[in-house]
Amino acid sequence: MNPMNLSRRRSPLALPFNKLHSRTSLRNHLQRRKSKSIRKRMKRLRSDMQEISREQGKIKEGQRQVREKFEAVESECELLRKETNIIMQQSMNTQLRLAFMFQILKARENHDLDQAAKLTSALRLFSTHNS
Repeated sequence: MNPMNLSRRRSPLALPFNKLHSRTSLRNHLQRRKSKSIRKRMKRLRSDMQEISREQGKIKEGQRQVREKFEAVESECELLRKETNIIMQQSMNTQLRLAFMFQILKARENHDLDQAAKLTSALRLFSTHNS
């Protein structure tokens, strides 16, 4: 046997140094690989978070627009309710005037001029009150 080979084999520093060096090198390599993988995942997560944030912004904008449209429809509905009530009131007043007029005509037809005068006075009072 070669004495050089023997000394290498028996040297307490020879084997552990090589193992230590290879373990350290392997560990560093694995750590770099792991950190690279983590950086890639973090980058992907950041981009996903940005995309989600943009989508949430679009959703909020859509909700705001829907809310504005809903409020406009509610306002329009309230306005239509008020107009409908006014029209109903006017229609009732017209019906009452027509009823007065019809009774006046009937009273005149029956030659009940006193009743016709009372009804005419009531119609004038009603018309001035509701105008």
